[in-house]
Amino acid sequence: MEENREEIFREDEDTGEGEVREYVERKRWLFLGLPFTFTKYTINERVITINSGLLSTTENDCYLYKVQDVELRTSLGERIFGLGTVACYTGDNTHPQLYLEHIKNAKEVKNYILRVSEEARRKRRTLNTLNINADDIDTD
Repeated sequence: MEENREEIFREDEDTGEGEVREYVERKRWLFLGLPFTFTKYTINERVITINSGLLSTTENDCYLYKVQDVELRTSLGERIFGLGTVACYTGDNTHPQLYLEHIKNAKEVKNYILRVSEEARRKRRTLNTLNINADDIDTD
């Protein structure tokens, strides 16, 4: 079922090594890891896109500079069939948590998102900060 997975490579001129620039994967059934679902994940250096649905479709985008943390989750069933779930914690208002469920090469995807999200923040010169509820501190 590898025909459902696409990777677009860009070769570095200095080293000649290829680097994944876009990753496309379908959500898979946990049983045997078959891609018979109507959810498609696309990750490139700017945005994560989740397309889901058959008759009524939904497209959800999240800019990578908004990704604050990434987590890899693998249940026993996912490990048996070589799958994983990548959880992205974002600063996005509509979906603060994005889940790329039951995908192949989940660790590779997680590492790619971490690296590219950091590069996107540097390009935009943005900084991730946490709200620690310091509203009641006197500024006098």
